[in-house]
Amino acid sequence: MDIKRKDDVMLDLDKKVYQIFSDFMMRVMKFEELVSVGSSFLAGLHQHLELLRRRPIHKTSDVVEGVIKANGTKRLKAYLKSGCINLDEGVQSVSKLIECQKGLQEHMSKVRGLLSEVEGLMTAVQGVLTSACEYKFSFEGQHTAGGFVVRRAELEKEEMESIHPRRPSASDYAAIMCSIYNMLKQDFIMQEKIIVSTEICHPSSEELGSYTTMWTLRPYIKDEIISEAWKFVT
Repeated sequence: MDIKRKDDVMLDLDKKVYQIFSDFMMRVMKFEELVSVGSSFLAGLHQHLELLRRRPIHKTSDVVEGVIKANGTKRLKAYLKSGCINLDEGVQSVSKLIECQKGLQEHMSKVRGLLSEVEGLMTAVQGVLTSACEYKFSFEGQHTAGGFVVRRAELEKEEMESIHPRRPSASDYAAIMCSIYNMLKQDFIMQEKIIVSTEICHPSSEELGSYTTMWTLRPYIKDEIISEAWKFVT
């Protein structure tokens, strides 16, 4: 009966870890959604900044000069005087630029909050693992005299697991959670650096293009690990 009770307690702890893991993966999915939205804001920032940076028409070209002379309308003159930016388009681009900057700031705030929740789940799973280890140690200490019986039961259980594939253990869940959490954290640190750079450094077109590429590429994320983790959720 004691062995059965031990198995029941350990099974209950495994269930708790599985629930924590499921909640963790839901946060991972939310993180992916936020990254996608953030990518749209960054791409929009790049697009509208480029519109405002549009280079003026080079009048040194004979063809361009001929067209300007032949069509010297007020609209064309105003367009050239404004630096080749349509007034309405310029106003819209500035508005969109501010919207994208605000969106990126909100993105950072949301991801920080999400990572805080993930850290809470990491703490929770560590607590369950500690409880499991303490209970197992206590049980084995109380049943030293019957160690042969306990060990025999464990061997029988291991034999059954070798025949029938077992579900991941609590330590399996904890290990993959730790791995994914570190990836998400590194990914966010990169995003944060990109966002800060767009605010204070006035990056060039080439730099913005590289930022957009790196945001989409996500070099710190190992897709195969996340894919494997989703297999644990049944």
